Amino acid sequence: MVPNQRYKQVFVLSTAMLSFISFWKAASVVLCDFGSSAYYAGGIAMKAFGPAFPWFILGVMLFAGLMLGVYTESCIMFVRGGVYVVVREAMGKVMAKFSVSALVFDYALTGPISSVTAGLYLGGLLANILPLLHINWHVPARAFAVIFALLVTAYFWRENIRGIEESADNNFKIIGFVAVVAVLLLGWSGVTLYHRGFTLPPFTPVVTHEALGWTVHFPWLKAVGLVGILMAFGHSILALSGLETLAQVYREIEDPKVKNLKKAVVSIFIFSVLFTGLLTFISALIIPPDLVAGKYAENLLSGLALELDGPYWARLGMQVLVVLSGTLMLVGAVNTSFVGANGVLNRVAEDGILHDWFRHLHKKYGTTHRLVNIIAVIQVLIIMISGGDIFLLGEAYAFGVLASMSFNTMSLVILRFKRREEEQEWMFPGNIKVNNVYFPVGLMLVLLVLLSATGMNLLTKKVATLGGLAFTAVFYAIFYVSEKMNEKKVRLYAPDDDNDEKLNLRREADINTVVPELTRARRILVPVRNPNNLVHLAAVLETADDDTTDIIVLSAKIAKGIQSGGETMSDEDKEVFSAVVLLAEKYGKTVKPIFVFSNDPFYSMAQVAQAAGADEIVMGVSGSTGAEIQLERLAMAWGMLKKPGEAGKPLLARVVWEGRQMTYQLS
Repeated sequence: MVPNQRYKQVFVLSTAMLSFISFWKAASVVLCDFGSSAYYAGGIAMKAFGPAFPWFILGVMLFAGLMLGVYTESCIMFVRGGVYVVVREAMGKVMAKFSVSALVFDYALTGPISSVTAGLYLGGLLANILPLLHINWHVPARAFAVIFALLVTAYFWRENIRGIEESADNNFKIIGFVAVVAVLLLGWSGVTLYHRGFTLPPFTPVVTHEALGWTVHFPWLKAVGLVGILMAFGHSILALSGLETLAQVYREIEDPKVKNLKKAVVSIFIFSVLFTGLLTFISALIIPPDLVAGKYAENLLSGLALELDGPYWARLGMQVLVVLSGTLMLVGAVNTSFVGANGVLNRVAEDGILHDWFRHLHKKYGTTHRLVNIIAVIQVLIIMISGGDIFLLGEAYAFGVLASMSFNTMSLVILRFKRREEEQEWMFPGNIKVNNVYFPVGLMLVLLVLLSATGMNLLTKKVATLGGLAFTAVFYAIFYVSEKMNEKKVRLYAPDDDNDEKLNLRREADINTVVPELTRARRILVPVRNPNNLVHLAAVLETADDDTTDIIVLSAKIAKGIQSGGETMSDEDKEVFSAVVLLAEKYGKTVKPIFVFSNDPFYSMAQVAQAAGADEIVMGVSGSTGAEIQLERLAMAWGMLKKPGEAGKPLLARVVWEGRQMTYQLS
């Protein structure tokens, strides 16, 4: 019998259609969050422990190099990484729920501290410009910052409801603009220091009464040098905000993935040291300490621009550039907080620890609007409660930053022993090999620093400790109750088959409607059936040029007598494509996954290859039939499709397995 000439339904999976980005763009996505701390970290640290703050901010930026190394290892270990996945693999779901609760607290504060800081910078600029325009209006700095922050939060709440995504191109342009402004600022600062001279700030921190927290009852602690240094380090650690973004963006880095990740990490480190570390240090050299602690406490880099040598109009112009670049970066960090928190919560929902109510899709936009609403409400409450107090926000922010980094590092130490037999592409330096086990001495030292800073922060930051622990406890309770309710639902009800949105499925009536989406010169068709047998797909992903080749991944399910058009993908089918997506992300290559129902899989291969104008079909070996039989059946199907006397396009067919392949030329 001649197989059906037409499919009743075609499923296209857009999940794997990632736009893989260069390491420059990946670095810019991270820096739009990580680099934003340059605008507020110095002022917060100054208020906490005095004129020694630039040494510690610079030290934290150097420590960032170590943390970037930690995140590099965790990213390579898990393509879809992040704190939740790493902690779950190392310490189980209970600790993973605690870690993601702390991470959500981090994201919940990223928006408010960024938007309030942007408002403070804009308010400071208006206070200088309005008198020149003869506008007699006093700008109340914190009130203006709160109103601005609420407007920005409302804007990004609405945009995320509609389904906005972070744009690597936009982030790249923002970082490019910020870099130009930073170079101008550094150059002008160098000239100013050359003419004025400078005195290095003191190294010894003097922790203020407000920053001592509960340790105020133990005055002897301040006398211990190491404890004082840890206090100051803990008050500066918020400058490391945003490193979790690296784990989120890693899956989108183009091939060669690990090499480009390392390039991105080096770029992030150099930029952060020069931008956050060096500019903060120079600010302390140029701005008098009383102005750092007073007039410029909440807009330090604006103060640097205004205190340079030169005419006032030029310094005011420099302030305009600083405020404009800072606002762009800080406002971008607000969107990152929405996208990041929503993404993390959706990821844990896939693990069954968040109730389906939270993931209800918006009728018009198809977004998880309830999660976005919750994030927005939390951020609005934080902005209102803080009253625009950037010091209060910064102290609380450090809780989430330290918690997520500590959980991540501790988990990597554990995984070194749990996965000691697995070969890793890259490991954090400082390892001692004993009987084929690499003892992570370097990771342990980093963890010791993080735990010490965490312990000191818990003692010195009352609001952060109480607020962070309460927030974490509430979210953990939500996760715990949700998980129990989901377990009960599984027991009482049959599994829900209508969860295609997890793979972003799209139904098409015919394969020909998909062909116009293939735009590259060369096309390779890769049939898949078994998620554990994707050696042939890996071989294609490893060698194909992503710029010139469309990789079509086809799964054909045998369905006899398909006529109704009501077929759906099974969980086993979706498992195949989940494995395909992960493999594509690992190699940083774009694939076009297609799923069809057919009564002859070889005929479907030939039909899709012909419709798509494929140059090559690459199959995995079948253990039941063998490579020769596979090629024979494909050749028969190819011959059935050819019209008599028609000269078809030559097609190379390959069967690939470990260390071997068999080829056949079809014409």
